[in-house]
Amino acid sequence: MAEIPTPDVTVVVPVHNEADYLPTALPLLLADMAMVNAVVEILLVENGSTDATASLIRARVDEHQNLELLQLATPDYGAAMREGFFSSDSEWVVNFDIDYFSASFLNDALALGDTADIVLASKRAEGADDRRGAWRRLATWTFNQVLRFGLGSRVSDTHGMKLVRRSVVDAVGHSVISTTDLFDTELVVRAERAGFRIVELPASVEELREAKSSLLKRVPRTLKGVWTIRRALRNEGR
Repeated sequence: MAEIPTPDVTVVVPVHNEADYLPTALPLLLADMAMVNAVVEILLVENGSTDATASLIRARVDEHQNLELLQLATPDYGAAMREGFFSSDSEWVVNFDIDYFSASFLNDALALGDTADIVLASKRAEGADDRRGAWRRLATWTFNQVLRFGLGSRVSDTHGMKLVRRSVVDAVGHSVISTTDLFDTELVVRAERAGFRIVELPASVEELREAKSSLLKRVPRTLKGVWTIRRALRNEGR
């Protein structure tokens, strides 16, 4: 019987002004990823930090062969994720946050093998355990309704952890126009429209710290971004 090859995955983590949090979070991330049944490369994408984030990461890169640093001049979460995805040559890429990652999710997602092209960790799927505050849960539900009615998406949650096959990134990633908050959302929507296989796994979510970005400030920016995606897809005839 032929051996099943070990999958390889690049873990992309955008980081911005995390010098205070990294000494706690980075050892936890490294330890958790050591539990993944795959060849794992961890790529921290520092974007526009004004503190010691980059130097702290650089000091740890020499200690860990599977840890790399990519630096961008401008603070932009989505652009950092985009550059991390395109910088990878692994079979799979996964996006995590420095305060939200899971070896359990990654193992379950990779175990799906050839049956999925994108695996989403859904906070709204049956069996999910979302321990965030009521306003944050309401925002997730509302955003999903916007995607359903505005973009025709049928998935339940595009924000959060997701495992993406490299071939998906190559096929639709270059068409994505969004950065900031919506790069990964648009990537999923375009992949969905292109017929790629998307599987959702129930997520367990417990915030390790208060959100860094204001929910109220994100709402108008997100709505404008969704409208821009909708207009782009219509212009492309999709």
